[in-house]
Amino acid sequence: MKIRGRRECEACGARWSYFDTGEVTCPDCGSLHSVGLDDERALHTASTATLDLAPVRNDLEDASLSDLAGDAADRCRSFTRGYGFIDDGDLQPLDDTYLAAQELRHVGRELDRRMTVEEAADRYLTALLRADEGERPDPAAVPADLRAMRGLAYATTVGAYRSDLRTYLGEHPDPPAERVNGRLGDHQKRIEALDGDVPPGDAEALVAAARDLGRYLADGEDAALAEADARLDGLA
Repeated sequence: MKIRGRRECEACGARWSYFDTGEVTCPDCGSLHSVGLDDERALHTASTATLDLAPVRNDLEDASLSDLAGDAADRCRSFTRGYGFIDDGDLQPLDDTYLAAQELRHVGRELDRRMTVEEAADRYLTALLRADEGERPDPAAVPADLRAMRGLAYATTVGAYRSDLRTYLGEHPDPPAERVNGRLGDHQKRIEALDGDVPPGDAEALVAAARDLGRYLADGEDAALAEADARLDGLA
């Protein structure tokens, strides 16, 4: 959406930035009546939501794995819902925290449904509980029976990023970038059609290509667009 970020409260005169608070409510008096001060509206999809998994990590010794998995997945779902990658008109990178949260959301839901959980999956979930610090387990550490969850999580992530890329390209047309974004969509949909069951390296390459495209659009790096194309060529 396009909004005027700088706001002034009609009740008390306080001024603030919607981009900082994510709220139209006055931070001083709580009034809902405010006006925008900017001459022009800016694209903005980013949220102010944060991810905190410390309470889940603190329960590792006392709670069941099923309870932990479900709690972690719920926290990640709340964090990723409404998340966006355009901040005050500027395209942001596809960050590790969002990516790790999507993976934990999918893995947590899967483990929450299982009657028994293997030791490898237990270790993997524990590693994913660092998602709020942007940490992700190495692709080689993904248990075979959770590979599809990572694939689906990465496809979901790329789908969300592509949506904001389309919004950004609507304001900043760039035919070569639009072509690569379309190619990203083709591979994203292929992974979804396979229920995420692709080699972890393929999922990583898809995310890397999305990041390359974002870097090209945000920083004007022509080489990044070529890198995105090359990564997608390697997926076949």
